[in-house]
Amino acid sequence: MYRQLYQDLIHWKNKNNRKPLILHGARQVGKTYILKEFGNTEFKNLLYLNCENNAQLSAIFFDFDIPRIIRSLEIISNQKIIPNETLIFFDEIQEIPKALTSLKYFYENCPEYYVVVAGSLLGVSIHSDSSFPVGKTNSLHLYPMNFEEFLLAMGESSKYELLKTNNWNTIDSFRISFIDLLRQYYFIGGMPEAVLSYVTYKNPKEVREIQNELLKNYILDISKHAPNNDIPKINKIWNSIPPQLAKENKKFIYNSLQKGARGSQFENAIQWLVDAGLVYKIHKITKADLPLKYYEDENSFKLYLLDCGLMGAQANTPIEEILIGNSIFVEYKGAFTEVYVLQQLKTNSERFIHYFSNEKSSLEIDFIVQYKNQIIPIEVKSEVNLKSKSLKFFLEKFPTLNAIRCSMAPYKKEEKITNIPLYGINQLV
Repeated sequence: MYRQLYQDLIHWKNKNNRKPLILHGARQVGKTYILKEFGNTEFKNLLYLNCENNAQLSAIFFDFDIPRIIRSLEIISNQKIIPNETLIFFDEIQEIPKALTSLKYFYENCPEYYVVVAGSLLGVSIHSDSSFPVGKTNSLHLYPMNFEEFLLAMGESSKYELLKTNNWNTIDSFRISFIDLLRQYYFIGGMPEAVLSYVTYKNPKEVREIQNELLKNYILDISKHAPNNDIPKINKIWNSIPPQLAKENKKFIYNSLQKGARGSQFENAIQWLVDAGLVYKIHKITKADLPLKYYEDENSFKLYLLDCGLMGAQANTPIEEILIGNSIFVEYKGAFTEVYVLQQLKTNSERFIHYFSNEKSSLEIDFIVQYKNQIIPIEVKSEVNLKSKSLKFFLEKFPTLNAIRCSMAPYKKEEKITNIPLYGINQLV
């Protein structure tokens, strides 16, 4: 299945000052698949090395003599490693911390070798291990498939190309078809195994079984890899996300975890989920000005699951409520729609995403995006209704900005607000 990140991999290969590449991403988003595809297609040879439970491979990294390491890799793989022709791929590299550290020496001493690494809990390992080669690697992040990639997987390449034209008159003439595909995406989400199953067998029950199995594996990862003291806290946070998102005010509330809970008790547990790629933490800002990071409120944030399909499974949302009728668009206080929109926004690494709220005036803007030198307020509507009281007040407060409203309504450009259909959100920038 086509992934847009593939073009970023080609760009990395052709860079003059290329460094070893770290591919981040949660378990089962397709990291191993895309790196193997990249290696087999763009290089003469691919050397794939899985570091998990591999004592022979682990024994190689007793020092950082790269020529010796290369010779050892050739012996255990029975494969010749040719500079500039072989892609060396260490998978699950977090299982051998010295292999991760060795990336520094690949870059400094033997830059002629192409090296890529990935791991299902690599983010957790990096943030807990001081031996990470800071400044000596390039990095990319692979997220679940976005709606455009889903269209291609579904064989809807003509609709994919149509969205790219930004010809909204023509796009809107296919509105009913796009909405039906969007409803399917809400249910399936972007986890490649779920998408492939649906494309192949068109069996929603099998998709839900795959989603539930993925959720079970995430829980097993928590039990196996998280610090023992944090495991109960992580599970409480993980299970609380769907009901918290279903509230009118989606700000994360510690009291929903246990009475009298404080942030200091749970901050490490939240960070574990963020580092594992399982949740997105979106901070509130107090002012819509560049750079948004300067106006970030560390104590106010929302937590979102990484994928709308997994959220439906975790919340035990009946399949028919998503695939049939409009209840998925009008119920759950827009929670599914916000997760969907965020999931699309995250696939562009140049976007920095926050939200804005003023609890005294009940003013809230779902997402505030910084893209290069632009600030883009985004209001998310799960239905056709275009009334935007909060957005109107926000633009009066920050009159230099223009806003985006995402809804089920067709494209419409006004003086300060542009309505973009939800299925066209990836055309935002």
